[in-house]
Amino acid sequence: MSIETIHLDKVCKRFRLGTANEYGRLTEAIASNVVKWLRQSPAPKPSSCSDSPTQQLEDGWFWALRDIDLSIQSGDIVGIVGRNGAGKSTLLKILSRIVTPTQGRVGVRGRVGSLLEVGTGFHPELTGRENVFLNGALLGMPRAEIRRRFDEIVAFAEIDSFLDTPVKRYSSGMAVRLAFAVAAHLEPDVLIIDEVLSVGDQAFQRKCLGKASQLGDQGRTILIVSHNLSAVANLCRRAVLMQNGKIVADGAPESIIEQYLSDSQSGGGQRRWEDDESAPSSSEVRLQAVVVRGNGIDAPTGEVDIDREIVVAVDYKVLSNNAKVSVQIQVKDETGAYVFWSANAPSMSVSPDPWFGKPHPRGLYRSECRIPANFLNDTRYFISVLIGPEVGVTSLRQESVLSFLVHDTGVMRQEYTGSWHGPVIRPRLDWKTQSL
Repeated sequence: MSIETIHLDKVCKRFRLGTANEYGRLTEAIASNVVKWLRQSPAPKPSSCSDSPTQQLEDGWFWALRDIDLSIQSGDIVGIVGRNGAGKSTLLKILSRIVTPTQGRVGVRGRVGSLLEVGTGFHPELTGRENVFLNGALLGMPRAEIRRRFDEIVAFAEIDSFLDTPVKRYSSGMAVRLAFAVAAHLEPDVLIIDEVLSVGDQAFQRKCLGKASQLGDQGRTILIVSHNLSAVANLCRRAVLMQNGKIVADGAPESIIEQYLSDSQSGGGQRRWEDDESAPSSSEVRLQAVVVRGNGIDAPTGEVDIDREIVVAVDYKVLSNNAKVSVQIQVKDETGAYVFWSANAPSMSVSPDPWFGKPHPRGLYRSECRIPANFLNDTRYFISVLIGPEVGVTSLRQESVLSFLVHDTGVMRQEYTGSWHGPVIRPRLDWKTQSL
């Protein structure tokens, strides 16, 4: 029988904007309070959790979480998704007892293990071996039990040679390896992971996700915040979507991921920024528009024929003279897995881009990427745009700026009515047969 391990009832958390009423020394705090008492001016009442975001900002308060109701059972593996600033990390810090809620009630049953950032819970001057025992003690584990599991932890972390080296000498990847190994093997009832696994290599990430799945099968509760939607889809049994400090959807990972990606794109195959103040920009470049064209026409479209070439056009304004600009796009599928990445560099283009690597005078530019016909399978794709001074260096990034849907019109399947295998790439290739 499943047991409720996490329960949140109308939880809100606020933070004050700016540095008003924050003091570095005790004397400053005392002086400020004396002045307030002499003036006898009552302190302004902070905004309510239910107030609009605009009213909150006017009152000098920011509500990171608003009216969060959430119930999670033992054995649940729950993914929390949402844009940056949605409140995901604040929620996990409350569950980890790092911060306290401003309003509402929080109940967590059992021992909690948290991986909120690289090096969480480690003392940098202590060795890896010493930190294993320190973390175990913080989780309430008897020393004998830590010793019993010590070899498993070291084997999982794969840092045998550095076990007696101070943690401050570890790379971020090594610190994550040890932190996850400790948290996962000391049997927490609730394991909380906040994007920290993105630091490790791919092989170790797969290893960690496999261990998390195993813990879920053992009845442990796992909470994961990740922008890797593929991991959320494959590992989690439930997902939660957060926006502006609220939970807006809760259900099966597939439907939550679809809603998250749909909310991240604009319809009609184009996204334009008419107002310079709202347009994504860096010191040298301002994004003006991203447009998808297909079906052999110049008009923007959100749905394209699988048998037609697809053109992704990026319009941008160069703000400073002699700036070097590299335009890159990343294409993801519906699960958030990357399909491909391309830039206007000669090594990644069929024909050289005459502007690549050359100084750009101020003005408006358009860079186009052409995706061949019969290359992508029939599903929905999401485009992210990256602009920087060179390939691999990003000064402006716009995630999932818009989407497009590839339709199978039957041209490629006249002789086959079933479903094509392979979720993403579906190229039309040349085949020849000869008699030997």
